[in-house]
Amino acid sequence: MNLSYWELKNWFTDVDFTIVGSGIVGLHCALALREKFPHSKILVLEKGMLPQGASTKNAGFACFGSLSEIIDDLKSHSEEEVIKLIQKRWNGLQLLRKTLGDEAIDFKPYGGYELFLTQDENTYTECLQKLPFINELLKPLFRSDVFAKEVDRFDFRGIQEYVIFNPFEAQVDTGKMMNALLKKAVANNILILNRVEVVSHHEKENGVEVQFADFSFVTKKLLFATNGFSGALTNNQVKPARAQVLITEPIPNLDIKGTFHLDRGYYYFRNIDDRILFGGGRNLAFETETTTELGQTALIQNRLEELLREVILPNTDFKIAHRWSGIMGLGSTKKPIVEQLSENVYCGVRLGGMGVAIGSLIGRELADLV
Repeated sequence: MNLSYWELKNWFTDVDFTIVGSGIVGLHCALALREKFPHSKILVLEKGMLPQGASTKNAGFACFGSLSEIIDDLKSHSEEEVIKLIQKRWNGLQLLRKTLGDEAIDFKPYGGYELFLTQDENTYTECLQKLPFINELLKPLFRSDVFAKEVDRFDFRGIQEYVIFNPFEAQVDTGKMMNALLKKAVANNILILNRVEVVSHHEKENGVEVQFADFSFVTKKLLFATNGFSGALTNNQVKPARAQVLITEPIPNLDIKGTFHLDRGYYYFRNIDDRILFGGGRNLAFETETTTELGQTALIQNRLEELLREVILPNTDFKIAHRWSGIMGLGSTKKPIVEQLSENVYCGVRLGGMGVAIGSLIGRELADLV
């Protein structure tokens, strides 16, 4: 790097905390550190032009798990673990709202719905049978029933008679949320550098040496908030998971409002700006989608369009305006990893596809490790 004296002095000298990743976790971590250490020098490094993982690429669901997802989780986690996960997600959503304000994130409490395809009889039956049990399990947290059986009022096609409604679910504008978070970080004297990729780090006597391709500097503490991209840098058991998304052109008189889950959460859609945003399909090709490469595949994009045409908008002409993908961080368990890796290195990763819900909380927990 051809850096000047001023650049070295102001950005890379006497750095107290360096955070890798400028997404929801990284920026909440930085804000929490600013509260704890008001006079410290905090530097956030981001390898992308914008947050590279999922923070600016997600669907904007303020959710904590559909009924079928919770039932699935209970097959691999204890009741106590599942309740703790849901409580963490719910608390994280409240922290996000408190930190930025509902107007700044365009919070809309339309509720959430789970649909079941006609051929998905087994999951549908299981969800209806276990709905009362799950409501009882969650009642201490929400003080009322979370899930209710309702008749579809949106004129979807090819689905079972009933949908499952969750009044506690909402939607946010992902772009506005991250813009507000970036502004808040800058206002709190947090330095953010984009298009800077960390390739390695080494513990030193006076801190941690952070290595770029052609430059290095020393920071007292190094914190990784890189989620799906964290495997190589932190040696944690985090698997990347690509999520593909598309969005339609504006649709006149669009009557669909809310967040919608389909096929155990592997598909999800919502309204935004008179459009339908639709994502998912990772279960069609798990191996292909276990990648950090951003992009789309014909297999998944064609299936998204097919479901749009046959199930979601069967009586409506639509055009696809745009397609993209984001990278999530998954693992053998849905519990996030927030831990100290060495004397001066820490990480908060593996958000399990629930970054909007738990990212703010994991960021604070990461800062609390210091």
